[in-house]
Amino acid sequence: MASFNKFFTSVLLAIAYASATSAFAIPAESTHATHRTRLVGRGLKLETFHPASSYQTFGAGLDHPLSKRADTDLEGASVSFVESQLKVNSSAIKYRTGYSADAAKHAYVSQVHNGVPFANAVANIAYNHANKVVAFGSSFVKPKNIAPSTPTISVDTAIAKAEQALDGKFNNHPATLEYLAKDDGTAALTHVVQIRNETAGTWYQAFVDAHSGEVVSVIDFVTQASYLVLPITKEVLTEGFETLTDPQDLSASPNGWHSTGTTSTTSTDGNNVIAYKSSTSSTTPQSSASLNFIYPQTPADAPTTTANVNAARVNAFYIGNSMHDIAYRYGFTEAAFNFQTNNFGKGGAQNDRVTISVQDASGTNNADFSTPPE
Repeated sequence: MASFNKFFTSVLLAIAYASATSAFAIPAESTHATHRTRLVGRGLKLETFHPASSYQTFGAGLDHPLSKRADTDLEGASVSFVESQLKVNSSAIKYRTGYSADAAKHAYVSQVHNGVPFANAVANIAYNHANKVVAFGSSFVKPKNIAPSTPTISVDTAIAKAEQALDGKFNNHPATLEYLAKDDGTAALTHVVQIRNETAGTWYQAFVDAHSGEVVSVIDFVTQASYLVLPITKEVLTEGFETLTDPQDLSASPNGWHSTGTTSTTSTDGNNVIAYKSSTSSTTPQSSASLNFIYPQTPADAPTTTANVNAARVNAFYIGNSMHDIAYRYGFTEAAFNFQTNNFGKGGAQNDRVTISVQDASGTNNADFSTPPE
């Protein structure tokens, strides 16, 4: 396990550093926006809005405003850089999370108004080994109107509204108060609550307007996919395969692993990764309905048997997507030029998902992992 952890850390560092270096082949600045419409609950039609995002790269890197201070931490450096780039007060910036290593650092912040964070107005900063900023992405907004930061309806009322609209029950996950930037240029104050219907198999995070009680947006947590795989925390096959249900991280893969947002599949073919043998048309289909990929691996049989090829493709699909989602949490996002077919308007360049060819006879070492250039 020690060797695996060392390898895993090295891969994460390589991916993080790639987000700061491989981006230079494309324009140094780009802007994107997106809308998506979905039907949820009791016939409720909602439009999901992601504010326009901008992304810049800085070659060898820029010094952040606190670079001369020896005691500056990642949070202080990142807040000061966002403040200087966007010309906003530090009180409008909230540090959320970050990752530091010798090769690179990444930080996430969100926009704040009167102490209330925005759910969909965020920024990320990438640093190189010299602690210089090499990339910066932001979807901060300048709303023409911001709702008062004190709710006029209670969270209990918001929960009741969400339960009615989404045909479910509040799951007692702590509710939060967040602003939501809307496509009309305003910012709604929302109670953010989770609503589940275990019988129907639904689970939503609902954004309920804290002044009107209207459900204005949702995040759908359910895709109901299962995979028989060697978990990423294990190193060798003899440690045992497990059936994992919904292993995707919806913050990194909002539509799960089998949908680009416009096209859905029932095979090892998705937005982040396609796993196949010899030809991209030779993927593994679901073993049963609802995205179940249960293909037992048989060590006593040849790797080229149909059962073992299917097991290999499913496991490769799982590993590739897991690495995508983990790296996303550490800053390797769309704006940092990660690998996805659809970037959902969040920056970077798209149509560059990872391709994994298992048991590839065309080259050495019998397998191939490709990351197309941005």
